[in-house]
Amino acid sequence: MSLNLSLGMKGESLAANYLVENGYTLITKNYRAGRGEIDLIVQKDDILVFVEVKLRNGKAFGFPEDFVGSAKQEKVIQTAEMYLEEIDWKHDIRFDIIAVFGEKIEHFVDAF
Repeated sequence: MSLNLSLGMKGESLAANYLVENGYTLITKNYRAGRGEIDLIVQKDDILVFVEVKLRNGKAFGFPEDFVGSAKQEKVIQTAEMYLEEIDWKHDIRFDIIAVFGEKIEHFVDAF
């Protein structure tokens, strides 16, 4: 397993644990459809939340949340649309970012 993949899995696990500890129900990790992937899909009350997780170990290249640009957002939205159609979801949705920097977690609610 590559170092990047291992770090990504660590970040996703930290983010999933954080969300569960804060009242979210984990639906799935690493949902794939077409050419897209959603790191985490969680639910809180009647809101389905699609979560992009970004992890960085140093500040040399910027903060984790800075790496979710418009192209990535569009791909996540398209993938979410496929998931919503697949499960026939009729309630609210939201797109969040979880930024993991070392052991620090920052949750950006309704980020895009």
